[in-house]
Amino acid sequence: QVQLVESGGGLVQAGGSLGLSCAASGRIFSINTMGWYRQTPGKLRELVATIASGGTTNYADSVKGRFTISRDSAKNAVYLQMSSLKPEDTAVYYCNANVRTNLYKWDDYWGQGTQVTVSS
Repeated sequence: QVQLVESGGGLVQAGGSLGLSCAASGRIFSINTMGWYRQTPGKLRELVATIASGGTTNYADSVKGRFTISRDSAKNAVYLQMSSLKPEDTAVYYCNANVRTNLYKWDDYWGQGTQVTVSS
């Protein structure tokens, strides 16, 4: 009933920049926290950055100073601007949203993922 669709992934050279977008649609009353996570084969999905409905942000240490997360609550969208990309940033990036679907129920939804590849 809720869908998240990511876009903006691709192949970039080390040191380059790339922007990711994610839009949520469906049965949405409100959205609490939105964020970006990433995963490589053989590893657990890890947090990249989150942004609360009030604008508070949280970043993984590995991306602080290089990535910027933002959101447009009116559009149910979240963005990730990545700069100074490194080969170790290569991963599938997933959009996440904690969506309010009931008075006390906040469900986590995930996008299908978008591949980001950084060449050395």
